[in-house]
Amino acid sequence: MRTLHVADGTPEAAVLVDGAVIAAVGPYDELAAAHPAARVRRWPGILTPGLFNPYGPELLEATYHPDPREAERLGTEPIGGERARAIFRTDPSRIGASARRGVQRLLAHGTVAVAGELRARPVVDAVRRAGLGVGRRPPRVQGPVSLSPTPLVLLPPLREGGPARFAIFDVPDRAELVRQGAGTCVATVVGGRLVYRAR
Repeated sequence: MRTLHVADGTPEAAVLVDGAVIAAVGPYDELAAAHPAARVRRWPGILTPGLFNPYGPELLEATYHPDPREAERLGTEPIGGERARAIFRTDPSRIGASARRGVQRLLAHGTVAVAGELRARPVVDAVRRAGLGVGRRPPRVQGPVSLSPTPLVLLPPLREGGPARFAIFDVPDRAELVRQGAGTCVATVVGGRLVYRAR
């Protein structure tokens, strides 16, 4: 079944998804009239191509993402540095579960692709299973490692026939997205599937 995604702030850039591919991009009214059988998903904010995070290895191989059951002992925020290295040294098998939770955090920030050379097999598997794209790291990366890096890097514009991967952020425009950051994500679509939805 085809799905038509439209955000309140960008009705002129609605996206019709057919499987893992974008079937059409255009004004919502035109797409809805041309495809009346499509299921419609309405979102607050703006629909964008999704984010490219340049810190794949740092966020998924050098950061420990605690299991919710560890919250009392380790907290809920990602753990980096020597503390993360100690966790992985003590039990190397934890990197796979941590990477899966890290990928979920990335998806919750509108990330649809990462950069950097991923070396740990469990991390590569977690990224592949989630359908995240993997690209080359830009020559100069600015800002600290973050789920909402500065500056935010959007993928190229969505186009008919392209991969159905994009994100929706609950902000009025791109300037506000830059100001508030990727934590405003309300939905992420990868491979045509809704892989994250804010509760």
